[in-house]
Amino acid sequence: MEDSRVRFVPLATKTVVCHTITYFVCGLLAYKFLHYEAIISAPDSGLRQTTTLWVTLGAPLQVFRGILFASIFYLLRDRLFDKKDGWLVMAWMLIGIGILGTFAAPGGSLEGFIYTTTPALLQMRGWLEVVPQAVLLSALLCFWVRHPGKKWMNWGMSGAYVIAAGLPLLSLVAPKR
Repeated sequence: MEDSRVRFVPLATKTVVCHTITYFVCGLLAYKFLHYEAIISAPDSGLRQTTTLWVTLGAPLQVFRGILFASIFYLLRDRLFDKKDGWLVMAWMLIGIGILGTFAAPGGSLEGFIYTTTPALLQMRGWLEVVPQAVLLSALLCFWVRHPGKKWMNWGMSGAYVIAAGLPLLSLVAPKR
């Protein structure tokens, strides 16, 4: 790492950017390849339609989760950003606590397997979206934090963030057909 002093605001900014980009990309891929349209449109899905305001604001609102993640990563910054395998530790932390071991009972979590009636294979299908996102977020963020002087990274990630957060916002002002 070029500068071992990780500061909170730059870390939070980079975490928001990396999380929003990976959230947007993995969500789009999952929507397309895991056939989320059919799942969401089912009357008993419990999910909002993709045309609702809240779903449209999903990627731009990831700023809040990014700040939450950064507040945790900051506490563990020496282990996550000063070690070569820090990105793996971060990924496992997100997967272990955030996906498998969450206190709630969402599909794909240990509690979800116990308390929901959703078949296990259907629950595990969600892992195809969230596990790669956790790994990609971890790898991108750790690389970016360790190499803060790489201008191509700063520009590329900033541009990707504008697309990921901006496209949904543009749909709000686009004329309706």
